[in-house]
Amino acid sequence: MTFQPESEAEPDEIEARVREALAENHVVLFMKGNRLMPQCGYSQRAVELISQHVEEFETVDVLPALPHYRAALEAESGWETIPQTFVDGEFIGGSDVLAELEERGELAAELGAE
Repeated sequence: MTFQPESEAEPDEIEARVREALAENHVVLFMKGNRLMPQCGYSQRAVELISQHVEEFETVDVLPALPHYRAALEAESGWETIPQTFVDGEFIGGSDVLAELEERGELAAELGAE
């Protein structure tokens, strides 16, 4: 498989994909790679943390159109780094925030697992 950093996707198409993923999923993680094969340590950590509490969640691989996803996600969250976790369309944070919530014993509730 050859990595292609730029895709044919247009910015408005990516914005629509982001809105659709947020609207249709209870928990969604925008990440580098996918749930089975994360492509960065931060994304892997986010998958591990979420998986401890929620069995079903959506992941969206941002790598095929990274600049467009960064812009679309920043418009939704005000956050420019990847990964980004949303619950019921509300931005929760990246892997560092998930780890902090886990340390405080609050991640399960934040993910709606309790």
